Amino acid sequence: MRPSRDAGVAADKAAPTLAALTLLGLGTPMQGVRADAPTPAYPHGAAAFQNNCAVCHGPGGAGVPSLAPPLLSYPARYAASAEGRRQLAMTLLYGMFGDISVGEVHFNSQMPAFAQLDDATLAALVNYVVFDLDRAAADVKPFAAGEIAAERARPLDAAAVREHRKRLAPPGP
Repeated sequence: MRPSRDAGVAADKAAPTLAALTLLGLGTPMQGVRADAPTPAYPHGAAAFQNNCAVCHGPGGAGVPSLAPPLLSYPARYAASAEGRRQLAMTLLYGMFGDISVGEVHFNSQMPAFAQLDDATLAALVNYVVFDLDRAAADVKPFAAGEIAAERARPLDAAAVREHRKRLAPPGP
C-alpha cells in the first residue's frame, strides 16, 4: 500500500519542528529514555509527564540547560515536608517564573500552569517525579488527589509560587 499524499505533507510540515527541537537539544519526546528503564510505579503520572513536562525538563527529568531545571533532587526533599508538598502542588497548578537556583545552576524562565489537568492526574504526575524519577525515601507518602484539590482551592499567581519556593529552597551560591 502506498502512503497517501497527505501523509507526506504532514511529515514535511513536522520536519522543521523536529529539526528545531533537535537544535535546541530537546530531540524527540522520548529521546534520553533508557530502553531498559524499569516500569514506573506511577504509569499514569509517567504519561502525563511525557505529554506535559518532558519537552522542557527532559524525558528523564534531568533538565535542559538554560531552559528548565532538573527534577532529580528537590522534589523528593520537598515531598518529605508539609510546606514542600504544598510547593510541589502549587508549582504544578499555577506555574512559576523568575530566577531560581538548583544546586549551583541558575535558571530564569517560566513554567506554565497545569491547572487544566485534573487533581488525580496531577497527583500521579508529582508521584512519578518524586518516586520514579527522584527516588524518594520509603517513608515519604505518595500524593493524593485531595492534596492537589486543597491547593487548587487557594489560587495563587506564579510570582507567589516563586516567593513560597524562596523560603523552602536551600540557599543558592
